[in-house]
Amino acid sequence: MFTPYYRLRRLRRNPQIRAMVRETLVTPNDFILPLFVCEGENVINTISSMPGHAQMSIDNLVKEAREVYNMGIPAVILFGIPAHKDALGSDVISSEGIICRALRAIKEAAPDLYLITDVCLCEYTDHGHCGPLAGQEVDNDATLELLQKQVVVQAQAGADMVAPSGMMDGMVGAIREALDDAGFSQIPIMSYAAKYASGFYGPFREAAESTPQFGDRSSYQMDPANGDEALREVQLDVEEGADIIMVKPAMPYLDIIRRVKDEFGLPTAAYQVSGEFAMLKAAAEKGWLDHDRVMLESLTSIKRAGADIILTYFAKEAAAILG
Repeated sequence: MFTPYYRLRRLRRNPQIRAMVRETLVTPNDFILPLFVCEGENVINTISSMPGHAQMSIDNLVKEAREVYNMGIPAVILFGIPAHKDALGSDVISSEGIICRALRAIKEAAPDLYLITDVCLCEYTDHGHCGPLAGQEVDNDATLELLQKQVVVQAQAGADMVAPSGMMDGMVGAIREALDDAGFSQIPIMSYAAKYASGFYGPFREAAESTPQFGDRSSYQMDPANGDEALREVQLDVEEGADIIMVKPAMPYLDIIRRVKDEFGLPTAAYQVSGEFAMLKAAAEKGWLDHDRVMLESLTSIKRAGADIILTYFAKEAAAILG
């Protein structure tokens, strides 16, 4: 009988040796938790398709921010749901808009929590698209002017980082120029550099109340069939000044994360989006999957693919296990 000389199972025999030789380590320091802020007082509007998550008024958001920081999660990204929406998304360029007020409140209550703002207009426009319209098309260059105003008021309100997500051509360069001109050259940009027109965003659109009123976003978000194009998108954002690049969604695009990391070597983020979260939650609730096991396995797969940072709705649950 053949006797193997080298036995890989020797390093799998017990938890101690498996931990010692583990190649990929996920920690709470890898996570950014998305949070949704709405108007009102003492408001918690649960999100039916995202168990454990809710739209929160600023007073409750502050409590959540303190808890998140105490769990060892270093950063959150904020999405706003204003009381009033219009064709230009005016709330988001106002220093008294929902996001700016939330930034100031969190900074006062949890000054060491790193605050990132999602820079887009879809949550603030009455039509649900990511910029002002020219007919039924998003006006790319008019959108850039609004994004410039958005990042400046958010930096003034206390944002530590801005994260443009609208996939407008030239958005990173325009934002970098606006921040620098306003004296915020220290504010980094995490660009949604390769953001796909995915079917996995459904629960988020309930959470952010941002479903397009007509059409979809395929004319500005990426075709899921394209991989080489993602590298071109990332290259442009890097040339325009992106400090961190992001791939969204995460698990259906692990190959893109790997290619981006190998090609550019920059800090790379991946967004485990609402649909990824919801499908694992639903299967676990049905008893079809072991919740904690698949949660941690999914996060490990994203980091193993090359992500340095993971935006995930599992952040609190995973941090409670990982310590």
